[in-house]
Amino acid sequence: MNNALQEIRHTLSDEIVRLNDFIESSLDASNPLMNQVIRGYLTSKGKQIRPILVILSARFFAPDEPQVSERVIRAAAAVEMLHNATLIHDDVVDDSDTRRGRATINNVWDNHIAVLVGDFFLSTALREAVETGDVRIVGSLASLGRKLSVGEMDQIYNARYHQVDESSYYKTIGRKTASLFVSCVEMGAFAVGVSADDPRLEAMRGFAERLGLCFQIKDDIFDYFDDDKIGKPTGNDLREGKITLPLLYALSRTDLAGHDEMNALARQEQLSGDDIARLIAYAKEAGGIDYAYDSMARLRREGASLLTPWTSAPVTGDFLSLFDYIITREN
Repeated sequence: MNNALQEIRHTLSDEIVRLNDFIESSLDASNPLMNQVIRGYLTSKGKQIRPILVILSARFFAPDEPQVSERVIRAAAAVEMLHNATLIHDDVVDDSDTRRGRATINNVWDNHIAVLVGDFFLSTALREAVETGDVRIVGSLASLGRKLSVGEMDQIYNARYHQVDESSYYKTIGRKTASLFVSCVEMGAFAVGVSADDPRLEAMRGFAERLGLCFQIKDDIFDYFDDDKIGKPTGNDLREGKITLPLLYALSRTDLAGHDEMNALARQEQLSGDDIARLIAYAKEAGGIDYAYDSMARLRREGASLLTPWTSAPVTGDFLSLFDYIITREN
């Protein structure tokens, strides 16, 4: 965890303690096995960027509030529980053995238990959204669930039918990743009573979308390098038929020798370890990694521009620091 995120977490330390206490309390079940599995899962909380976004958004829109309200904490908890529900279910779908450096629920127990625990996280998230008393928060969370599901199906469709263009890529990551970041700032705003047509909210949505796109692009870059911190093997995306931005750029370069051969290889139904290594090397040699970093820099400039009218607001600096963290993070 680099200094930018550490500083933000330090600033929000009281709110994060309240958040995690609230999540643990909300997820307390009448079934001892459910509680055992959940307690084990919650020992590794991840970076919690999404609930932090909810809290930062609330502080941005209500800077004079002396303390973050219970409604904000409840909304942040709802987002975090929905996010974790999708991770637990994803681990079942992908047959993943590890998550955040620890064994997944489906690995320790089985798929049946993992699906039920994921469902429990999801239903608890919806309950807490309802308990905020703001139908807009409920609507944002429900709409988010639909977008995340469609985004995952987009990814499957792109892999199955070999959609290898940037437009399809951005559409997919906009739904499967950026939509969650947008919902976070919406829910933080709604939790402090901001109206849906507030111009600040539209700017914040645009900022959060670019932040989420950057998050996924950086995640995708990791797949081109060996690093035990990441928690998945190099080339895992290609193994699953996912072609991400660095390789998309390389495949689009008609000026390169081997263009036709590499495009044909990328569209094969199954790739060997050697095939994956060749495609990764091709993406790097073609400047795909640099292109992805340039794309993140562009998104960061666009995001910062959207917040220009509010540069004097204290929380604006935190949002920009969070953007920088996402671009420079190592896992």
